[in-house]
Amino acid sequence: MSTLTNAISKPRLSIKVQTLAALLAVIGAVAIPQLFHVMGAVSGLGTALGETFLPMHLPIIFVGLLAGPYAGAAAGLLGPLVSHLMTGMPGSIMLPFMMIELCAYGIFAGLLKNTKMPNIAKVLIVQFAGRAVRAIAILIAVYALGNESVKIPVIWNSILTGIPGLALQLSLIPLLMYRIENLKNND
Repeated sequence: MSTLTNAISKPRLSIKVQTLAALLAVIGAVAIPQLFHVMGAVSGLGTALGETFLPMHLPIIFVGLLAGPYAGAAAGLLGPLVSHLMTGMPGSIMLPFMMIELCAYGIFAGLLKNTKMPNIAKVLIVQFAGRAVRAIAILIAVYALGNESVKIPVIWNSILTGIPGLALQLSLIPLLMYRIENLKNND
């Protein structure tokens, strides 16, 4: 464990560590939503739990904060794509927007990696920036590219539906970061 915390404490991680971190985040971005979908299927809620708790976002934001913007961006782009190819989720219509949004989450989290501010503030900034980038991508798709398969209300609906997921991110990610920082400081 001390090797991991030593690697995290360095301002710049090696490409090997960043690649491994991104790979683990992609695995998490595929596996964690599947747990939520299974719980949704068992409870009769279907995919609603995934749409509500935004489980794919957790490993992407986390890897960005830990490993930086390159690992975050790569995991953000690849996580939804790999999930789609393996499970069919997210659906084809929303896949490009999820890839753009999660890439933004990874980049913004990574850019905030070494900033001196509370982790909860970092997560809030990342959440706002990622959702804003997604909204802009949807607006461009609809108004500039004439995409008729996506409707503008999906922007507000996803924000409102995802409030519990945003709360989960605000509570879980800072706690995990606090634990890792304490491990790093104790070594």
